[in-house]
Amino acid sequence: MNEVKSIKNICCIGAGYVGGPTMAVIAQKCPHINVHVVDLNEQRIDDWNDADLDKLPIYEPGLADVVAEARGRNLKFSTDVEKAIDEAELIFISVNTPTKTYGVGKGMAADLKFIELCARQIAQVAKNDKIIVEKSTLPVRTAEALRTILHSTGNGVKFDILSSPEFLAEGTAIRDLHKPDRFLIGGEQTERGEAAVQSLVDVYLNWVPRENIVTTRVWSSELSKLTANAFLAQRVSSINAISALCEKTGADVDEIARAIGKDSRIGAKFLKSSVGFGGSCFQKDILNLVYLCRHFNLPEVADYWEQVVMMNDYQKHRFSKNIIDSLFNTVSGKKIAFLGWAFKKDTNDTRETAAMYVADELLQDRAEIHVYDPKVTEEQIFADLEYLQTHRVGQYVEQGEVMSINEIRSLVTIHTDPYLAMHKAHATAILTEWDEFKTYDWEKVYNAMLKPAFIFDGRNIIDKDQLDTLGFEVYNIGKGK
Repeated sequence: MNEVKSIKNICCIGAGYVGGPTMAVIAQKCPHINVHVVDLNEQRIDDWNDADLDKLPIYEPGLADVVAEARGRNLKFSTDVEKAIDEAELIFISVNTPTKTYGVGKGMAADLKFIELCARQIAQVAKNDKIIVEKSTLPVRTAEALRTILHSTGNGVKFDILSSPEFLAEGTAIRDLHKPDRFLIGGEQTERGEAAVQSLVDVYLNWVPRENIVTTRVWSSELSKLTANAFLAQRVSSINAISALCEKTGADVDEIARAIGKDSRIGAKFLKSSVGFGGSCFQKDILNLVYLCRHFNLPEVADYWEQVVMMNDYQKHRFSKNIIDSLFNTVSGKKIAFLGWAFKKDTNDTRETAAMYVADELLQDRAEIHVYDPKVTEEQIFADLEYLQTHRVGQYVEQGEVMSINEIRSLVTIHTDPYLAMHKAHATAILTEWDEFKTYDWEKVYNAMLKPAFIFDGRNIIDKDQLDTLGFEVYNIGKGK
């Protein structure tokens, strides 16, 4: 009979959007467990250790309070990866798994080079048995690859591989961790595997009810993460597809969402039409799913899921095109203010943000873009635009020309004052649903903008009737006239 390990030391490799908040909450809820978060990025670790909690590398409501409670007690951030691995009984792997930009599977398959590097380092350092937990979003059967690498060391150390994917929504991550719908753990269906699963169950039981902890075989756990994100993204693309029809027919997409959301079989969540979904997970996970389906010779299934991403690309393109068409078929030399750059409110994450793609299409027509976002830095915005030029990824982005970073910097200005961003602008585009945008003095904005003053509300958060009364030319997604 295999003994269930009592976990006293946890290591997490990767201090990003998943590893940092997740480990902070585990440390908060399990003061008897030492939690050591490691990352090779020294600046990121310095930010996690900064006495000024406003300088944490991740903005997430409630995160600063959690870190303040646990850091210095049983939560540690460092770059000493080998020490953390050596001391831990349980190791979370929470490194980045971007979509491949080269070689076989380019544009769809997950790039597992960081996962492999972690496995090799663990195998090299470990002197006693370890439980390894996949926390990053990974393709099905990654655990098998990890097991092959870890068990090839020949030094007698045994490794148990578990899958425990995160299901966090950025902006509500701390709430999701404190009161999760479920924590999922996948493991081998052997005595040893079940003992390893129970060890992780016992960690989560410190604050999560047992009925909210779901255990499965490891392959089901890996695929559940991809499937969950695919289903949620599918709902967003579905309502966005209907928004295009609403604009042509005079219907209102919010009224439709409210009507169908009352159906208990459908529900109201993820039916908010917008300029398009972003973030690190939805597009990456769906494309990964598409790649897997093609790999296993399921072209019809692959085409079905790929259409979700294509519809999302179309929605961003449609929004950009409407700005250009409304401004008399050219935005060359015209000032366009962007309110918001983050992919959603209450986060500083900009991965796959719709704003980046809308900006790219407008820059192709040589628009002058002025950006304000309350949490995203100037460096990040320019890094996003430079990345897009370097990789030219996306259904519509690939059609444009590559611009140099100097050209981009000559056309894009970052502001810390939203009113300056909109001063003498030809149009204002709302790309993120930050609550503060609702509180602005829109009469003041109208008086300062060039006329006709256009508002393109990509999140449907501003009172259209109020803006109409003030004299704005207003475009709302999914609102037919």
